[in-house]
Amino acid sequence: MLSLLATEAAGAAEARQRFAISPRPYADALIEVGLQGRVSILGAEACGAGGQVGLQGVHTVPEALRRLLDGAPCIWRMLDADSVRIGPLPRVTPTVRQTVLPSTTVGAVTVTATKRPVLVGRLAAGVSVIPHNQIELTGAVDVTQTTGQLAGVLTTNLGPGRDKLLMRGLSDGAFTGRARSTVSTYLDDAPINYNAPDPALRLVDIDRVEVLRGPQGALYGSGAISGIYRIVTRKPELDRVSGGGAALIAATEEGSPSRELEAWLNVPLADGRSAARFVAYHDVQGGYLDDLNLRISNVDRTTRDGGRATLRFDLSDTWRVDLAANVQRLRSSDTQYTTVASPRMRSNRVREGHKNDFAQVGVTVAGEFAGMNLSSSGAYIRHAFSSRYDASDIPVILPPGATAALYVERSEVEMWVQDLVLRSSRPGPLSWLAGAYAARTDEETPGSIDVFFPVGTSRVYSEARRNQLREIALYAETSYEFAPGWTASAGGRWFSTRVRTSSDVVAVPPYGTRRSDQSRTFGGVSPKVSVQREFEGGSLLYALVSEGYRPGGFNTSGLYQIRDSRVRFEPDRLRNYEVGAKLRFLDRRLGLRTAAYFGEWRNIQTDQYRPSGLSYTDNVGDAEILGLEAELGYDFDFGLSLQANALVTESRLTRENAEFAPAVLDELPGVPNLSGGMLAIYERPLPKGLTLRVAGEASYVGRSNLSFNATLPSGSGEYVRAKLSAEVSADRWSAGVFVTNPTNAAGDTFAYGNPFSFGRVRQITPQRPRTVGLRLAAAF
Repeated sequence: MLSLLATEAAGAAEARQRFAISPRPYADALIEVGLQGRVSILGAEACGAGGQVGLQGVHTVPEALRRLLDGAPCIWRMLDADSVRIGPLPRVTPTVRQTVLPSTTVGAVTVTATKRPVLVGRLAAGVSVIPHNQIELTGAVDVTQTTGQLAGVLTTNLGPGRDKLLMRGLSDGAFTGRARSTVSTYLDDAPINYNAPDPALRLVDIDRVEVLRGPQGALYGSGAISGIYRIVTRKPELDRVSGGGAALIAATEEGSPSRELEAWLNVPLADGRSAARFVAYHDVQGGYLDDLNLRISNVDRTTRDGGRATLRFDLSDTWRVDLAANVQRLRSSDTQYTTVASPRMRSNRVREGHKNDFAQVGVTVAGEFAGMNLSSSGAYIRHAFSSRYDASDIPVILPPGATAALYVERSEVEMWVQDLVLRSSRPGPLSWLAGAYAARTDEETPGSIDVFFPVGTSRVYSEARRNQLREIALYAETSYEFAPGWTASAGGRWFSTRVRTSSDVVAVPPYGTRRSDQSRTFGGVSPKVSVQREFEGGSLLYALVSEGYRPGGFNTSGLYQIRDSRVRFEPDRLRNYEVGAKLRFLDRRLGLRTAAYFGEWRNIQTDQYRPSGLSYTDNVGDAEILGLEAELGYDFDFGLSLQANALVTESRLTRENAEFAPAVLDELPGVPNLSGGMLAIYERPLPKGLTLRVAGEASYVGRSNLSFNATLPSGSGEYVRAKLSAEVSADRWSAGVFVTNPTNAAGDTFAYGNPFSFGRVRQITPQRPRTVGLRLAAAF
């Protein structure tokens, strides 16, 4: 909750600017203040559509806000020198949840994924935002459960802590291996993945999720070929003690029960100059698959425990320091694919458990001086994960007399990241930013195959692999308003990346033992150019050219010596050509954001599996991708908000690498040609100060192939995911019920689960059966 007229930032108070705002509704006038004053206005919709206010003359930003909002049904607060938070007038007692925000397609939402605060409607890029209220109401507790609310964003479904995030149909395949991820995932200002699967961080006490689609090499460097997925946490509030918690129980048809607990606490310190915020959570997702051979029911149980602590220090009116620590521990008892006729049963010889541990500490220093903003973000990330697979189906692994084989792969990744950004803050037609980036990644990935006999166990293969990556980069971007409503931007990133890989392989005869130590350096420039036209009604048209890239690397795994042509895999690069529109109609109640893009992807890296089931990375060739994405929102005046999104994409391989495979599919695997989602939120007041909120969502994912290799199984089938929820809330509490998969559909969400049996038996991943639950929450 926001406090009345909190202390103003001195930098903003001293900067006097000329405002010429004609009479218009509160929200429109506030947005104009943001544009003319070069500040970000968050939550302008809280003041409503009324007002018809105007402003003339030279004022500071706080003065302009006081004049505009005198008598308005909202309050304001300077967050820092260039950010303002608008909120509804507080009630006598705090509320559990604020009123549901209008559709983010319609509302004016500020994002910082571009490394500076920008209104979504003023950004020449494909951007989506899921605000805090929507995350809570829809129960989107991790990345996987947000995808249906975002155009063109999908994940694989190997299991919690194992999934791969995909955007815009730009997929290098459904498998996760040595190739760097195509989507860069960020927790605030810190990257949290390299080539690792998504850690499935629980979205507790989150301010918003930001998605920036398309190649982002200019600002974010390698690994952002298809976009950025950014989780923005809620920061400590300096002016009040607050807290809350929630509990959930759920029952799954023919499965085990689930439960969730979460809590947060905000505590001011040192006379309002600092504050601390704490988050803790625990959840158990009950299993719903049975293993006939092992005689175990509901084998795929997952537990997740974690927490976060954030400290904020206001060093002065214009400088602050944030310290943050995040930790999560995830354990899955087994995988969630099936291989037999029944959609929810399989027969394995060993359990296929998974562990995923994530920890991150970071410090951010931000402030203003001499008409510029400086932000320095440093972080240390440790990500350790391991998986077990039944390897009994590979004849070359299972010798005579053996009963089973187990493959265990582990990975421990340590990342040190430092990003320094300097940007202009003075109003005017010219704005710019410049940055310096350095990162060090150390990864140890041991793997082993053990064979079980009636009288003991024998290790037939092991590899100790060590990867080191060192990256430095300089980047800059500038924008110039060369005519009323017309803005051109240009930027680029110079980078140098050094990769070193060493490996020790030990294998029993007839396989060989070998050692390798290799290194390479990659470098170049990743450019970005855009032009946009803004209109008085809030609409925008833009054209954009951008690039993304990934460095190359080395292959070392395998029972046999790797042939020379496959020891290395080369860098790949994607160039994107895009035109888009962000339109508002019907007195700003209807919003449409759409973009058409064409991509040229050269030397595509892809992770694949050898006949032995061990992974390698190769360059499959070149491809062209054509896509159209759209997000539509409409806010009715009786409490109903509707959102819809869709992505249509086509791809074709234009050049094949003859060394890759005997037969290659002519389109990108891992993503469908059509996907989309819908969300409806209805709110109405009830007697005695209660409020009813109802939400319904559904998403569709079409058919897709899994691999470029045409000799492997074709892929996953189409499916629909759905969820219905309703809650009643008062000032201090809320109670809600929900049902997921109400039709109890099985579907085929991901036709892969085990590399050692993939291609030999049909693998499918069914949806979680119909699940009904109850959620209670309270706040103070």
